[in-house]
Amino acid sequence: MKTRQAGTKAIPRQRSERLAALDLGTNNCRLLVVEPRPRGFRVLRSFSRITRLGEGLAATGRLDEAAMTRTIAALSACARLIEVTGAERVRCVATEACRRAANGREFVERVRRVTGLPLEILDSHEEARLAMLGCAPLVERDARRVLLLDIGGGSTEIFWLERPNGGATFRGRAHSLPVGVVTLSETSGDGADERVYRRMVAAVTRLIEAAGMPPAANGDAHTIQMLGTSGTVTTLAAVHLGLKRYDRRRVDGTLVSFAALSEVAERLRRLDRAGRAAYPCIGHGRADLVMAGCAILEAVHRRWPVERLRVADRGLREGILAEMLGQDLALALAGPAVA
Repeated sequence: MKTRQAGTKAIPRQRSERLAALDLGTNNCRLLVVEPRPRGFRVLRSFSRITRLGEGLAATGRLDEAAMTRTIAALSACARLIEVTGAERVRCVATEACRRAANGREFVERVRRVTGLPLEILDSHEEARLAMLGCAPLVERDARRVLLLDIGGGSTEIFWLERPNGGATFRGRAHSLPVGVVTLSETSGDGADERVYRRMVAAVTRLIEAAGMPPAANGDAHTIQMLGTSGTVTTLAAVHLGLKRYDRRRVDGTLVSFAALSEVAERLRRLDRAGRAAYPCIGHGRADLVMAGCAILEAVHRRWPVERLRVADRGLREGILAEMLGQDLALALAGPAVA
């Protein structure tokens, strides 16, 4: 065992228990392996790959064989990273694609046989709760209402927190819209055409209205803090910042006005797929999906017309890790409890 010197005595250096969190979504496979620290954790390894597990799901109701094969290859790489880094505690979750697919549970069992990873299919409420827990450090202390928006590949999760009567206690509600960037793109196109894009916005607007989520009253939007966690918002923020290479340190936590986000969306809509792919922070993997994300974001903003969005390059994985470390939403929010 390695030691460190303290005065004249050698004291054993204890290695913290290593943790791993894996998030398998409709479009991406992401992994974090970390080592706990007194204030959070240190990232040892990270992994992210676009797998498009949900490709074709909207039309067939089933996971496609080619998509499953791609995804298992990514999960096998994750399993190797978990083994190499020696993570002792691991939680692997799957979201909308596996929830919705008729063969979702069969796929989870196949993953276990091939990779050894125990995938757990989250329900939409638990997904939203963990994403909120992961993003909670970005909640402003004086926020009266908080709306977390997570635009996924197959669904969009919205978590609403508010302090009744201006009190100290947050109460939360989760809503899941059955539309994401992959499903919306497959049913409507890539949104480059103005009429197609407007139909996409209108379709998502109808889903929001049907969900019965409370709109912002006139002049009340300033009391809402909106957080966005997804490839859509981090990509738009990176384009807005003019990054030639994605930099999480510059994106995570940044505030972007909706006027600036709308300008970026309009600029991208004028381009074809190749033109969007030429942006280094978009690339070929997101070029045909980014406009669907813009349409979902615009529909949400119509319901809650806040002036700006705080971008979170964090979410479900960080929420899983926070829970592993014994944190809850009250602790992450540095004071207010959540009922």
